[in-house]
Amino acid sequence: MTAPTGKAGQTGQAGQTGQVAPSGQAEKAATPLWRNRDFALLWSGQVVSTTGARISATAMPLLVLALTGSPTDAGLVGAAATLPYLIGHLPAGPLVDRWNRRRILLVSQVTAALVLATVPIALWLGALTVAHLAVVAFVHGLCFVFFGLAEAAALPLIVPPAQLHTAIARNEVRTRGAALAGGPLGGLLFGIDRALPFVTEVLSYAAASIALIFLRRDLQEETAEPPEPLWRAALTGLRWIWRHPLVRAAILLVTASNLVFQAVILVLVVRAQAGGASAAETGLMLGIYSGGGMLGAFAAGWLHRFFTPRTVIIGVNWVWAALLPLFAVTDEPLWLGVIGAATAFVGPLWNVVIVGYFALLVPNQLQGRVTSASKTLSWGSMPVGSLTGGLLLSGLGARGTVLVLTGIMLATAVAATASPAVRGGGQSG
Repeated sequence: MTAPTGKAGQTGQAGQTGQVAPSGQAEKAATPLWRNRDFALLWSGQVVSTTGARISATAMPLLVLALTGSPTDAGLVGAAATLPYLIGHLPAGPLVDRWNRRRILLVSQVTAALVLATVPIALWLGALTVAHLAVVAFVHGLCFVFFGLAEAAALPLIVPPAQLHTAIARNEVRTRGAALAGGPLGGLLFGIDRALPFVTEVLSYAAASIALIFLRRDLQEETAEPPEPLWRAALTGLRWIWRHPLVRAAILLVTASNLVFQAVILVLVVRAQAGGASAAETGLMLGIYSGGGMLGAFAAGWLHRFFTPRTVIIGVNWVWAALLPLFAVTDEPLWLGVIGAATAFVGPLWNVVIVGYFALLVPNQLQGRVTSASKTLSWGSMPVGSLTGGLLLSGLGARGTVLVLTGIMLATAVAATASPAVRGGGQSG
C-alpha cells in the first residue's frame, strides 16, 4: 500500500522500551536482513503493490481533471482518499492488536484490488463519474489504513530490534523507489489509455497478495490481558501519546506539514497542466520529486545514527520552510520536480529516526492502538490539505496557494524550534 509523501508523526526515546525480544529473534539478530525470509517476502511484495499504487495515484488527479477540468473536484477525490486517515485509524488500531494481522494484510490487498477494478470497467462502459472515483478512493484509503497499521505492528516481530532501523530504512527505499518509478509510469500509461494505470495497480495487488500467503512467522504477540471495549482501547493509544511530550509535540508538528504537502502535490499537478505539460511530462515531474525521496531513503539508512529526534524535528521543518517558496518561482515541470526532490530528500530521515525510536518505545501489544492514535492526528490533516489545496487553487491560483502553504510551514518550523518538549529531548511527563 502507498504511503503519504510527508508521512511521519511518531517519535520516542531509544532505550526506554523495556521490551524483551520475542522468541527466536536472538538467533536471527546475526542474520543479514536480506536473508530474513519473511521480511524479504513482505518487502518484495510491497515493492510491486506500492509501485502499482503510485502509478494510479499519479493517474487519479489526471483522470479527474480530464473528466471535469476542475481542481476542486480533484481536491475532493484526494480528500476522499485520505479521509480514512482521519476517521479510520482510531478504531482500526485496537482491531489490528486484536485480529489476525496476517489476515488483515491479505484482506486489505484483495479488497483494494477489487474496488480499483471497478474504475477501468466503468471507463470502458462510459459510466465513470467523480462520485464513483471518490468512493473508490475512500475504500482504497481505508484498506491502506488497515494494511499500514498491521505491517507496522508486525515489523518488530519479523526483524530483531537491532535491525529495526535498517528495516524501516529499507521500507523507505521501497516506498520512495516505487514513487520514483510510479510517477513517470502513471503519466505514460495514462497517455496511452486512461484505464491502464488502474489495471496495472489491480495486477500489482494480486501479485503482492500471493507473496503474503507464504509468510511463515506468527505476526501476533500473545497477551494475557482481556480485550478492552473498542472505544476504551482507542483511548489507550491517545493516553500513551499524551504521556510522552516529544511524541505529542512531533505529532502536532507533522500534522501541519502533512496538510501542506498533501496540498503541494495537487498544486504541482495543476500547475504543470496549466503550463501545457503532457501527462507523461507531469508523471516525469512527480518521478523526479520522488527520486529525491529515494536518495534520501538510502542516505537515511546511514545518517540516522548521527541525529537525535530533536535535531531532526527542528531541522527538517526549517528545510521545508526554506524550500517551499521556490515552487512559486517556476512553472517548468523539470524544475518543479527538482525542487520537490529537495523537499522529499529529508523526509526519509524523519521517518527512519522518529518512527524508528517510536517503534522501539511502544510495547508490541500496544503498537496498533498507539500507531492508530498517532496517525489519526498526524494524517488526519491530509483530507483537509486536499480540500484546502483545491479551494486555494480555484481562488488564488498556483502562486498564491504556494505562498499560503509557505506561511503555514514557516509557522510550523518556528513552533518546532520554540517547543519546550522538543528542546528538552522528550522527557516523559
